[in-house]
Amino acid sequence: MTMKTRWLAVLAAAALAFPGAASAQTLRVVMNSDLKIYDPIWTTAFVVRNHAYMIYDTLFSLDGDLKIKPQMVDTWTVSDDKLVWTFTLRDGLTFSDGAPVTSEDVLASLKRWSARDTLGQILYTKMDKAEAIDARTFRFTLKEKTGVVLQALAKPSGGTYIMPKRVAETDPFKQISDYTGSGPFILKVDETRAGSKTVYVKNPNYKPRAEPPSGLAGGKVVKVDRVEWVVIPDQQTAVNALLAGEVDMMEQPSHDLYSLLKADKNIRLVTLIKWGGQYIFRFNQLFKPFDNAKIRQAVLYALVQKDVLDATIGDPAYYKVCKAMFICDTPYATTAGFEDKYDGNIAKAKELLKEGGYDGTPVVLLQSTDLDVLTNVAPVAKAAMEKIGMKVDMQSSDWQTVVSRRARKETPDKGGWNAMITSTGGVDSLDPLTYNFISANCEKAWFGWPCDDEITKLRQAFADEPDEAKRKEIVEKIQLRASVNPTHAFLGQYTDASAFRPNITGAVPSPVPVFWNVEKK
Repeated sequence: MTMKTRWLAVLAAAALAFPGAASAQTLRVVMNSDLKIYDPIWTTAFVVRNHAYMIYDTLFSLDGDLKIKPQMVDTWTVSDDKLVWTFTLRDGLTFSDGAPVTSEDVLASLKRWSARDTLGQILYTKMDKAEAIDARTFRFTLKEKTGVVLQALAKPSGGTYIMPKRVAETDPFKQISDYTGSGPFILKVDETRAGSKTVYVKNPNYKPRAEPPSGLAGGKVVKVDRVEWVVIPDQQTAVNALLAGEVDMMEQPSHDLYSLLKADKNIRLVTLIKWGGQYIFRFNQLFKPFDNAKIRQAVLYALVQKDVLDATIGDPAYYKVCKAMFICDTPYATTAGFEDKYDGNIAKAKELLKEGGYDGTPVVLLQSTDLDVLTNVAPVAKAAMEKIGMKVDMQSSDWQTVVSRRARKETPDKGGWNAMITSTGGVDSLDPLTYNFISANCEKAWFGWPCDDEITKLRQAFADEPDEAKRKEIVEKIQLRASVNPTHAFLGQYTDASAFRPNITGAVPSPVPVFWNVEKK
């Protein structure tokens, strides 16, 4: 039996087991990886973020032009001194269990979110008091004014996902087990099977906004009864299922399969996330060898962005070599500090390696094998490091295992790690506040846990500075500091497309794949 035949058998069995799965109102989607974590603040993995937008709503959102719009909030006011912010929720908001959404739920959700999110941490350092005024009204009283209030509440990844107070009171460093949500879909825990499929149904208690959908904002009107995220790890098998009509959509087919998909008249390829993504090589600074800044610098000189992009994307129409940390062709784009890096300067890399006293410590490099857009990055990085004389132990697993393992602080020989590969959305990388990888506040930083007081102070200065010209100066200082005390390597930009059957319409261009407004005809 071929792999394709086996998967067709699995899909047929699923349809028999769940008769609704075959109805015209069930949207069947192959996402970029399997979903095994359901807590929206537990990890920044995109598939978990995508899940969060299915079952939770947010206070504010970014529209299709990246402008901040109210979502669960109806109205808000700001005092003349910019220290008191008062928000009123929309009338009639309920959770998926029918209970009303209250200010107490919101404040508990924000408190839990701010313990894990870097932008939330910046906001809460300015907070004197967050209090409920009545069931629909809550207030922030700040110690000092800051320009990040709405930016934090509208953050597209790691957003302010609102859950019931009883759930939000869970220790932020323990995963929740109650998935009662505030969003347009309900997670069907009883039908969800890790490694097989994740099942969502329309939330009958959800109250959409009246405006048309735009990005993550506007009316989230659900037009199908059920969404199934079907797990098909092999890309070719997933494409075969799409061509055969066994699934309706692929979120992120491999770039090398685009020509096959374009050749079929029943398939549409659409770039919904126009801001694309950026590749990241992340150092773990807790252990040798990357506790040494010189050795981290050596890797920046050894790596070649074009090699990475050719190995992963292939088609220059879908990638861009870019030495601007905060994304090329955006307001804060600058190459300061990185003009001479990412070009494979082996001599310079070897010199820095010697200055850093590299002693042959092997680098445990994590590679994900089932997330096609990432799989080929690790081998390219491994080859670059070996070319300058480093020893590399590349350890392969599925992406969800990488996601779990990257949170571990054990030594690399006891289940920890030295380096890992990931990617981030371009829309999450536009400035030093939304860009997780430049946070350097030690235990509170993103996995890898860099410590740098100068970067931390500069990020806070950026948050507090209203003048755009001065903000750009701060960004340049951050990049210059990161070039000598690197938190990570950024390895170029790319865009990709989603693939649809012809009877699927209404997909909303957005920073996040979303499934409201989608129709199956």
